[in-house]
Amino acid sequence: MAYFPNSRKPAKAVQLMEQVIDILVSVGIPIADKTERGLEKMAMAFMAVAGVTTKWSEASNARFLKTRDIINFINQHFSEKISSGSYDDIRRKDLKLLVLADLILNSSNKPNAATNDPTRSYSLSSDFKDLILSYGTKAWKGNLAKFKESRENLEDLLARKRMIAKVPVKLPGGKELELSLGQHNDLQKAIIEEFLPRYGQGCEVLYIGDTANKLLFIDAEKLKALQFFELSHDEFAGHYRL
Repeated sequence: MAYFPNSRKPAKAVQLMEQVIDILVSVGIPIADKTERGLEKMAMAFMAVAGVTTKWSEASNARFLKTRDIINFINQHFSEKISSGSYDDIRRKDLKLLVLADLILNSSNKPNAATNDPTRSYSLSSDFKDLILSYGTKAWKGNLAKFKESRENLEDLLARKRMIAKVPVKLPGGKELELSLGQHNDLQKAIIEEFLPRYGQGCEVLYIGDTANKLLFIDAEKLKALQFFELSHDEFAGHYRL
């Protein structure tokens, strides 16, 4: 199956990206909701973390790259012009599933760090690195089977991990939401559940943004009635509002 029929990148780069997606699909990464550009960015981010530019024998788990390092690698090796300000997309879109699946590991200098903590860096898990070193060889199928046997069903793992490290919050009307782990969301929770009942009786929450979803909750009709400006993901990129 060709994943990049419309790509204008050099043939070698397209071949590598096709192989990346083949590897990820083989281990169970879901891609049905990804656009061609989304798959392209995920493939390039993966190769940046692995250190692969020409062949899979280059793959290493000794690399620890921050999101801006990943952007620099992609721009240098894959003729991209991704802005350094797009680092949040690397974490939130391009590497999210791979981190949830423990194929790529992230680290931080602080325990329970927020999802957008700037000290995080990314590297390949050692067993996944060993697997992809065999891609394209006779050992690939056997190694893939052993890799999948040694790991929890990926679909179950992804579903479970999406539910952990969340900050639950209940709105005044009773609606319950789950926010990503982080000090900003701890503050939002405190304002909604502790401040409003004491000092804002009768108030309603019309918008809540999250690091993982800037438009997590929005009452568009009431905001429009108040003649509030239209909210969009781009309006909140790089910062948060309550």
